[in-house]
Amino acid sequence: MNLEHSVRPRPEEKQSGDSVRGRQLVEQRFRPSLRSGSLEGSRDISRDKSQVALIKILCAGVAQLVEQGFRKAQVGGSIPLASFKTMSRFREIIRNKNFSLLWMSQVASQFGDRIIQMALIALVYSVAPGSTFQLAKVISFTIIPVFVIGPVAGVYVDRWDRRKTMVISDGLKSILMLSVPLMFISRASMVSIYVVIFLVFCIGRFYVPAKLSIIPDLVPGKQLLIANSLANMTGMVAAAFGFGLGGILVDAWGAKGGFYLASVSFFVAATTIIFIGTKIVGHIKKEEILELGKEVIEVIKKSVIAEIKDGVAYLIKQKEISFIIKVLFLLWSALGSIYVVAVIFIQHALGTVTKDLGLLIMFLGVGLFIGSLVYGRLGHRVSHFKVIFSCLAFSGVVLSFFVVALTAYPNFIVAATIAFIFGMIVSPIMAAANTLVHEAASSQMRGKVFSSLEIVMHFAFLLFMLISSKLADLVGEFWFLIYTGLIITIVGLFGYIRYGVMEISVNNDKA
Repeated sequence: MNLEHSVRPRPEEKQSGDSVRGRQLVEQRFRPSLRSGSLEGSRDISRDKSQVALIKILCAGVAQLVEQGFRKAQVGGSIPLASFKTMSRFREIIRNKNFSLLWMSQVASQFGDRIIQMALIALVYSVAPGSTFQLAKVISFTIIPVFVIGPVAGVYVDRWDRRKTMVISDGLKSILMLSVPLMFISRASMVSIYVVIFLVFCIGRFYVPAKLSIIPDLVPGKQLLIANSLANMTGMVAAAFGFGLGGILVDAWGAKGGFYLASVSFFVAATTIIFIGTKIVGHIKKEEILELGKEVIEVIKKSVIAEIKDGVAYLIKQKEISFIIKVLFLLWSALGSIYVVAVIFIQHALGTVTKDLGLLIMFLGVGLFIGSLVYGRLGHRVSHFKVIFSCLAFSGVVLSFFVVALTAYPNFIVAATIAFIFGMIVSPIMAAANTLVHEAASSQMRGKVFSSLEIVMHFAFLLFMLISSKLADLVGEFWFLIYTGLIITIVGLFGYIRYGVMEISVNNDKA
């Protein structure tokens, strides 16, 4: 099977009148001015130049912000001392060989994860171009492991050598990713590819807790905060720019090349971890083996449903947390609804499979990052409830505007600008919700609350992603996204009007 990586009819599509007519309708709908190959080529060159220019502007803006920060640090009295102390702490933690190796491995592993997502999008397009349901079906196999493996992974990671856990996890992911292109060479069915993707993300559920758990073993206690901050910041940057670079590479090399690249990334990540000098072993005695088995069985028995039931009594008593769960369920339902539909819409509107999509996700990620920074600095001045619902209402407006603007004027700069704004608007919702949880939940219950929140968010995303993929086929991507944006806006406005009642109720309960 030939994995195409550009938006052009495949050879087998030329033999199908329905496929050709369908493709022509898409081009007439979204790219009405395409009339000649030379014009197509010139516009591709122009679009590439505009993309490069916009990325340069983004990088220059970030550099200018950093420069302004240093200039303020040189004038601000106590500010420079704090700034230089922070920079010196970053340099000190980077000089830690073991942490630096973990840091580099994290970048390589996360880049591999982003490449996989771009390769899966290209894969679905090569098999079923324009199908929202097929894309949703593939993406669902990356989410299901959260429910199946998530509760069990932590039990093992606490007792294993965490370094070996990370090496084996990324090593197995590298081998499995290498097998996907080989399946296409042997013309294997899509079912076998679904199985491989499911296994890769199941293995990934062991990697995450191992990575988070190993940091205290690599750095002194006084450096733990700065180490976690650097790891989190690196993760956000690697995720954002990984999508952009991954989209470009997959668009150039195709889905098969993307899977090869992901395999190499995981291999580099696993190899880097091997050189960590500290051996982190979970101490386990022979008599603990049976206890471990019983504990794992108990965790499996609890499963997702039992985990939710354990927290119901607490959540019912805490109106604020119950409210947060409803808000996050709504938010992730909206994200799940628009995810696959927006992917197909962008492919049709901008005429590429992963290149523009990856870059748009990069700008979205930068918007999320900057929005988080702005809210972290100014958010204490505004009610969290007010922030959540106002941002929700504005995000619906921006989503609808994105769809209309990109349909009328399919230009990358327009799309990237709106994606950046959308990220800035959405990011305070999560930050405000997490802050409310920290304020409302007791320290003994925070772990269970956040665990329940993760399950609720992934369940909402998965459920509405599958539902929306079917609905979009009935009403079309354009109108589905418009209706979704309208619903989000209405819900946000309704909540904004009533947030005062909720806030007064919470304050009375606390009093």
